Amino acid sequence: MLIRIISSAFFIAFSATVFFTNAADAQTAAKTSASANIVVLDIGKIRRDAVSVKSIREQIISYQNKLQGEIQKEQEALRTAQQELAKKQTLLAPEAFADERHKFEQKVVGVQQMVEDRRRSLEQTQTDAMLQVENALNEIIASEVEKKHYDIILRFSQVVFVKNAYDITDEVLIALDKKLPTVKVVLPKK
Repeated sequence: MLIRIISSAFFIAFSATVFFTNAADAQTAAKTSASANIVVLDIGKIRRDAVSVKSIREQIISYQNKLQGEIQKEQEALRTAQQELAKKQTLLAPEAFADERHKFEQKVVGVQQMVEDRRRSLEQTQTDAMLQVENALNEIIASEVEKKHYDIILRFSQVVFVKNAYDITDEVLIALDKKLPTVKVVLPKK
């Protein structure tokens, strides 16, 4: 009989321990999930203010200005050719004039194609350069998550209100400027 009483007491004590341990674990889990480490990052500000992005922008604008100068020269040459073609209209036979007009139209198409090709190349060049920035930014964000144990990083544009203490934009921007102060834009060949 004594063994039954001892085993009953042991069973009750064990059950209470398991019950209270599970309850404590549940409370700890609830506290942990309620205090998730959530921060905010303003990607737009980084894409606007990062030194490397400004460097890319300057190089692209410089190339666009050179390209615009080349396009203006081509357009001026086309205007001159068009004026000469207009003068030849009364001097040439209809078949010869049609041949000259066809050559002029081919030049126009060639210039349009050159402009479109350069525009596409420039866009691809800019995309490639910005990809370097995005890769560096992703590495920095991953490092910050690892070091500071962030659970969630939200985009600033998706948040209605945030205290400055939860905004990590400036520290990420500083890290990006340090890691990638400039990006060499590989300009398209002509």
